[in-house]
Amino acid sequence: MSSHHFVKEQQEPAVFILGTEGLSFDSVAPLLEWVPTVLVWQECLDEVLSWGIKVDVILTTEEFQQENLQLLESQYPVKFLTLLNEKPLEEGLQYLLATKHPAAHLVGVSHLTCHNLEEKLNQFDLTVIDGGWKYYPVKSGKFKKWFAESTIRLLGKEGLPVEISNENGKLMLPLVYLTQLEVPEGITEIFGTGIFWVGEFVN
Repeated sequence: MSSHHFVKEQQEPAVFILGTEGLSFDSVAPLLEWVPTVLVWQECLDEVLSWGIKVDVILTTEEFQQENLQLLESQYPVKFLTLLNEKPLEEGLQYLLATKHPAAHLVGVSHLTCHNLEEKLNQFDLTVIDGGWKYYPVKSGKFKKWFAESTIRLLGKEGLPVEISNENGKLMLPLVYLTQLEVPEGITEIFGTGIFWVGEFVN
């Protein structure tokens, strides 16, 4: 039994890989540290397997399953999750909810989908990894974090007013769909009147 299967108690955020463009194993490796459940969509399975990652669930069409039955042995114990409507993100999230995962990292999902995910945020915590950027939602309207001097991104409903405070002073602005901000080293606080997402460059 590989050590990979000792801690599967669903307490770690699942890692759900839907795309690998612009990603390397090194950018995904930190998410795997505590042996989470790993879901992969068939379209990027070859790339993920080439990284040597142990996969738990593969989201596939029936046709793909028939052609790749050997995976059940080579990746044992792996499950095929048959896609009913070709919407891997939606169906994978349903699976994670049904299996009582409290959180998930969505890897290779466009940040443009963040809005569509907001209705799920009362059910579990989600982060989105798109290229070298990691986006996480601020559900309470209040955010506080220490940053190195860097560029961050804010995503939210067009026109949502936010207030940003840091060493540079205070700034009030309405969000456009993707707002880029230069932040100085130190604590940055952001207040908004609704859900917004903060993006950090991690790669």
